[in-house]
Amino acid sequence: MLYQLYESQRTLMEPFSDLAQTAAKAFNNPLLPLGHMPFAQRIAAGYGLMHRLGKDYEKPEFGIRTVDVDGVNIAIHERVEMSKPFCELRRFKRFTDDPATLTKLKGQPVVLIVAPLSGHYATLLRDTVRTMLKDHKVYITDWKNARLVPLSEGEFHLDDYVNYVQEFIRYLQKAYGNCHVMSVCQPTVPVLAAVSLMASRGEKTPLTMTMMGGPIDARKSPTAVNNLAMNKSHSWFEHNVIYRVPSNFPGAGRRVYPGFMQHAGFVAMNPDHHAKSHYDYFQHLIKGDDASAEAHRQFYDEYNAVLDMDADYYLETIKTVFQDFSLVQGTWDVKNEHGELERVKPQDIKTTALLSVEGELDDISGSGQTEAVHTICQGVPKARQRHLEAKGAGHYGIFSGRRWREIVYPAVKAFILEHNKPLADSGPASKASAKKPTARKATAKAA
Repeated sequence: MLYQLYESQRTLMEPFSDLAQTAAKAFNNPLLPLGHMPFAQRIAAGYGLMHRLGKDYEKPEFGIRTVDVDGVNIAIHERVEMSKPFCELRRFKRFTDDPATLTKLKGQPVVLIVAPLSGHYATLLRDTVRTMLKDHKVYITDWKNARLVPLSEGEFHLDDYVNYVQEFIRYLQKAYGNCHVMSVCQPTVPVLAAVSLMASRGEKTPLTMTMMGGPIDARKSPTAVNNLAMNKSHSWFEHNVIYRVPSNFPGAGRRVYPGFMQHAGFVAMNPDHHAKSHYDYFQHLIKGDDASAEAHRQFYDEYNAVLDMDADYYLETIKTVFQDFSLVQGTWDVKNEHGELERVKPQDIKTTALLSVEGELDDISGSGQTEAVHTICQGVPKARQRHLEAKGAGHYGIFSGRRWREIVYPAVKAFILEHNKPLADSGPASKASAKKPTARKATAKAA
């Protein structure tokens, strides 16, 4: 019922939000009489803030059109490489007419970025993708809003997430011989499970795994987010945050953890900060500080856009990761695509190099939670393991912003480059890497 009430309220507020936007433009337009009224700038700022607080926030675009590679402007074409019921595998294909740059691009490593399915859209990693594109072929998991997935597509469980990751890895291995995998926050756990299962079966595993700010062992330095998940029972979450999608969406009837409830939780973690940020935005509008106002809009366009998560997936993640600690306890069984249960054994990973990244000031995944991956991946030679703590970086700072670009990315880039060949430079794996798939020959100017 709560979801239906929220949608009714949102529908009721929509025309007022639109009206506020129109009024803000009218009072801010010097060609109209309203623009010359006393306090017109202040009135326009008030209406502008009202519009921002009342509007509905849809999924943002990645919007990456070009990147600069050593002074050469590279065109980026974003396309869906593979579509699953709950996720799209997106590729950012690079184009250039410069022969030297094209040759360099074609030889660069292939990276699968596994984005979080924990509230915000994959576009939260826009800066991650843009930076990685300078030196890598980049693919990303773009998770779908569960309220847009019809019930006819079936259920979505944590096991399905693990199976999706394996399918995407195999797809890239078939196309390129092998790939590197980077997981940010929540997906560190299912990505480690996916690679572990592939290793246990004797499949080829990715060349490297980069795990950034994730709850591999949520018992270490628990944060407020961890404590909530640990201290509330499974039934509490099921009875208090799970609702059915209303009839006006394609996923009508699906059980979900609604995005508007997640957003309320995000804001409640630091309400004073958000209140100050909106007041500062009001002041920027009054002063005509367009650059600061636009920075605010860009941040909150992303921050306020939150998707619904399928209930089965969400509840199983809470139980597996934050309550039973199944990964580190060695008790996690995943149902594969054939319906068979397989035990997750990270110690079976032997040939995949491992990099963990934490932020010194991370208040979502505490200190040591990601680094714990090295303890349970005992089969990876110590010489092929690295850990980085980004000084002064919070959770978002390890994958976005100045510290990501200046501290974290150079380490990630160097690690991937160092391990861009199979552990043994001979045999089936290296031969597969040497093959050039027909699909890559479709154009002589793309990479």
